Amino acid sequence: MRTSPSASSAASASSKSSKSSKASASKAAFSAVLLVLLAVLVPLSALSAWVDLEIDSTDRYVAAVSPLSSDPAVQSTVLDVITDEAMRQIDLGPLQDTVREFLHETVQSFTTTEAFGNAWDTANRAAHKAVTDALDGDSGQPVRIDLSPVIDQVKQDLVRDGVPFADRIPVQRTEITVLGPDQADDLRGSFRWLRYCSIWPAVATLVLLVLVVGITTVRRGLRAGLWATAMVGAGFMLGAIVLRVLVAVGRSRVLDEVPGRDRDAAAAVVDALTASLRTTVWVVLVVGAVLLVGAVLARALLRRGKPRVGGVRG
Repeated sequence: MRTSPSASSAASASSKSSKSSKASASKAAFSAVLLVLLAVLVPLSALSAWVDLEIDSTDRYVAAVSPLSSDPAVQSTVLDVITDEAMRQIDLGPLQDTVREFLHETVQSFTTTEAFGNAWDTANRAAHKAVTDALDGDSGQPVRIDLSPVIDQVKQDLVRDGVPFADRIPVQRTEITVLGPDQADDLRGSFRWLRYCSIWPAVATLVLLVLVVGITTVRRGLRAGLWATAMVGAGFMLGAIVLRVLVAVGRSRVLDEVPGRDRDAAAAVVDALTASLRTTVWVVLVVGAVLLVGAVLARALLRRGKPRVGGVRG
């Protein structure tokens, strides 16, 4: 029995439709997996590299927070702490408020000097060890910056300038809190894990993406490779958004437990330390957008340039 041309054509069309459906489902599944994978890998790579390259490095840590010596919130906090500690040691009766105001103005003037910046760097070099010890240590340990090197420098300068009662300023451990004990406990496990990962998630992500795009291009052609590239770009953008959300949520949680007096200074420290992460967000977003738009445009150009067969464009 012969099969009619129409029946053969219908069977062929049905077979093509089935193959097309399977190809679309496969492409959708591949895209979804790649997007989810990048939404996890991009923030993990950025955070683990940040811990390894910045938080664990004393020089980079100090370089990140050094500009804060000119930050108004930090200067105000340090100014209040030093003034309060000094006035606890001075009792001048009715002249107390006058001396407080004079000392406050004198210390405020000092916070704008290079000597204050050097003292702030010294304090943070010591604070870096306290930060890493606290993140490695036992539960219930907050993260604090000891201002005694700053106070000592202030006292030396004021005594040298002949400021009354400056010699009575106590140089003792005086701290501002940048991370409360409960939040430090919550973050310890994450920091240890990120420190263990180091930069390897970033390396693994790049290798994976090169392999995915390369294998897809070799096995299924240039257009399929461009589609994979577009998905990589979209995944980068999604991962950057996830990273930005994590940084914002982490900042909010860290500051929730900081005492009111220290909150502005703590916020400035947190923002300085996470500045590189926020920069990473924008870099990854731009790279993702370039990959996505470039791949889509390249696919469109390929489709436009495809030769016509039988008067119908392929």
